[in-house]
Amino acid sequence: MKYLPFVFKHLRRNWVRTTSTVVAMAVCIFLLCTLRSVLSEVDSMLEASSATRLVTRHSVSLTFNLPVAYESRIESVPGVKAVAKTIWFGGSLPAKKEGQADETEGDSTTDWSKFFNNMAVDADKFFPMYPELTIPPDQWKAFRETRQGCVIGSKLAKKFGWKVGDRFFLESFIPPYRKRSGPFEFEVSGIYDADLAKYPGTDVSTMYFHYEYLKEGVGREIGVGTYALEIANGDQAASVGKAIDALFENSSATTITETEQAFKASFIAMAGNLAFLLNGIGLAVAFTILLVTANTMSMAVRERRTEIGVLKTLGFSSAHVMGFVVGEALLLGVLGGALGVFGSETLLYGLSHAPGITEILAGMGLSGLELKPAVAALGLFIAVALGLFAGFVPALSAYRAKITDILRTV
Repeated sequence: MKYLPFVFKHLRRNWVRTTSTVVAMAVCIFLLCTLRSVLSEVDSMLEASSATRLVTRHSVSLTFNLPVAYESRIESVPGVKAVAKTIWFGGSLPAKKEGQADETEGDSTTDWSKFFNNMAVDADKFFPMYPELTIPPDQWKAFRETRQGCVIGSKLAKKFGWKVGDRFFLESFIPPYRKRSGPFEFEVSGIYDADLAKYPGTDVSTMYFHYEYLKEGVGREIGVGTYALEIANGDQAASVGKAIDALFENSSATTITETEQAFKASFIAMAGNLAFLLNGIGLAVAFTILLVTANTMSMAVRERRTEIGVLKTLGFSSAHVMGFVVGEALLLGVLGGALGVFGSETLLYGLSHAPGITEILAGMGLSGLELKPAVAALGLFIAVALGLFAGFVPALSAYRAKITDILRTV
């Protein structure tokens, strides 16, 4: 520690080069942490899927609903245990309450900064398919008996400070799911949670309410966004899916039935290559910064050959001199790593709370983005490792340099 001021002094000598190297290192760690955080959230979302759950949707796009009559026909397919209607509502907390909405204002009555994922479901059939979602029995009973009732995830309840019995209003940005009298009113009947140790990646930031309440509110048949299916045997997922799609191949609304994991992955563009792409970018950036930092340290050692010779003449051992160079490189890595981790955390927090971005994340099934401690620790470790590797060769050169050879070239 007593040599630390000496190391800082050398770094301050050419502060422009030092600053640029730290910034370059910070950019590298910033990208690595941000990309790894995105991959971590996507992996958690996909891991929360069940092999015995399928999803049936319109073959053209999720923006097209399926007929309600499909439910009974899907239930008749061998291997299907249960079928539940679901609709992604797309509601957000409005600026005005029921009976006060002005249709001419459009989205001006919607507070996009408070958007969250919300779905209308056939509760009696939907929740038994998801044993990871735990609701206290009394709250479940109240939810079933309350037409305006809803259940919300514990993370969502914490975000808005909601508790059982609270009321709020939601208005969908999807025109078919709006009613003339204004936003829908909901009452928090229950708060669900999940055993994340047993079911990692389970979403606890979504709101569920009754499909029939939405249908009655709009006053017409609204169809079904997706059918959630539970099958008896996960090994039969492919055959069951083909049998369901074959039922409707000649209809005006053809279907695609896929596993829950595949359905979630469809929200991520090129999901199959996402990990390879992001990891490839991260490795390329890290290798580039390694070369930049190594070049910086090599230049620093060449510029201080005289000082190195004087230090050795005064009695400093070669190990001491090598330690100075390695210490400078490690300090560059620590400073750049800390700055990169801070920048990544700031960006992810901003994205998770930015109007519009929150909506996109929710639509992809992601409750938000955050920098997990493990990712931050990995970023700092990589920064220190880059500094160590970048400084090792120049430090070894300083270690092997002989006093006579150094002074002869002065």
